[in-house]
Amino acid sequence: MEKNREKYMRAAIREAKKAYALEEVPIGCVIVYQDKIIARGYNRRNTDKNTVAHAEMSAIKKASKKLGDWRLEGCTMYVTLEPCQMCAGAIVQARIDEVVIGSMNPKAGCAGSVLNLLDIPAFNHQVHITKGILEEECSQMLSGFFKELREKKRKNKEVV
Repeated sequence: MEKNREKYMRAAIREAKKAYALEEVPIGCVIVYQDKIIARGYNRRNTDKNTVAHAEMSAIKKASKKLGDWRLEGCTMYVTLEPCQMCAGAIVQARIDEVVIGSMNPKAGCAGSVLNLLDIPAFNHQVHITKGILEEECSQMLSGFFKELREKKRKNKEVV
């Protein structure tokens, strides 16, 4: 168990702010191994025009390169928003030990909200889940982003 959950979630929030600056949905992620951040990622789907350019996918790719293995056993992922089905599947495939989640995603989350792909006994790996670390901060960043997006759309309609 990590002693510094809030410290690492704050690092994930810093990654999410990079996505926010690109006008991407602000989701950030870090992967910790032996009490050190070994990989970081943030949402770049629109920027890269790539469906799989999620924060978690980017961080998994970087962590695998850093450790020289696709298996990320002994790693903990910190992510500001509950992973989707694609990312949850990749987390299981990567054998990540634990996922620490800031904010849950009732519309698309697959770590307990819509489904829980991280803890299916029939799979060969299950992932421990910790929820609600800096939840308020993670939630406010996301709701602020979507509020700004709605306001921009409204203003653009008024201009036309």
